[in-house]
Amino acid sequence: MKVGVVGLGLIGGSMAKAVKKKTDHEVIGWDASETIRYSAILMEAVHGFMDNGNPKDCDIVIIGLYPQLTVDYIKEHAKDFKKGAVVVDVAGVKRLVCRQVQDIAAEHGFQFVGAHPMAGVERSGFTYSTADMFNNATLIVTPYTGTDIGMMNALSMFFKKLGFARLQVATDAEHDQMIAYTSQLAHVVSSAYIKSELSPNFKGFSAGSFHDMTRVAKLNENMWTELFLANGDYLADEVDALCERMQAYSRAIRAKDAETLKKLLKDGKERRLAVDDIKEFD
Repeated sequence: MKVGVVGLGLIGGSMAKAVKKKTDHEVIGWDASETIRYSAILMEAVHGFMDNGNPKDCDIVIIGLYPQLTVDYIKEHAKDFKKGAVVVDVAGVKRLVCRQVQDIAAEHGFQFVGAHPMAGVERSGFTYSTADMFNNATLIVTPYTGTDIGMMNALSMFFKKLGFARLQVATDAEHDQMIAYTSQLAHVVSSAYIKSELSPNFKGFSAGSFHDMTRVAKLNENMWTELFLANGDYLADEVDALCERMQAYSRAIRAKDAETLKKLLKDGKERRLAVDDIKEFD
């Protein structure tokens, strides 16, 4: 089987490396950057490259581009996809992509499935991609209603060969709402937290929590700006709700209201303990 990977950044590059290392499939890559294409060949991440990004003859095409670039690529190459090919995007938001390409896929005879790997590091780019990036990770998939079950089963087996332990099925809206909370909000908080005037003086005053809170502030501002704005409704709601909860702590502390503060902390602890009881994989 011929697998095309478009966009050889952190996730796309890791996809290409994983397919090449863990399967017998032929991996045909593409990236707009000549430097990245050269690096991919030197690191033996791909068997070869598409002709100017044309996905013809590929049985599976994995698109690792920013959300709007993903839509643009699919529109540009709609007539080039092999009939019956499975096209998977791995962007961090799903509504923006899925809702613009559903009719295009149906019209041109290829199958589209939105996906989002729950894996990564705080760095970006091909340099940090690895073949083992997805080991024991979850892949969220957002298939359209009526998507062929046989194709989804085959796709599940394909991704499990790359190391994924589980596929989580969701609608595009369910995905975006949950990701606003579990991922995007954490990046907003980390970015805001590190801006304290005290942050340069942390040395000798942290046992680890400072680094835990600020780790994901080392983000790619271009990518995350697009992701935040594409998911702005859900994310803004989460930011506003967090600010309200934080104000409750601030009021209790300023008022020296020990009972209220103790209740707030106890509730937070109990909710965290409840999360500990949830198994990632049943």
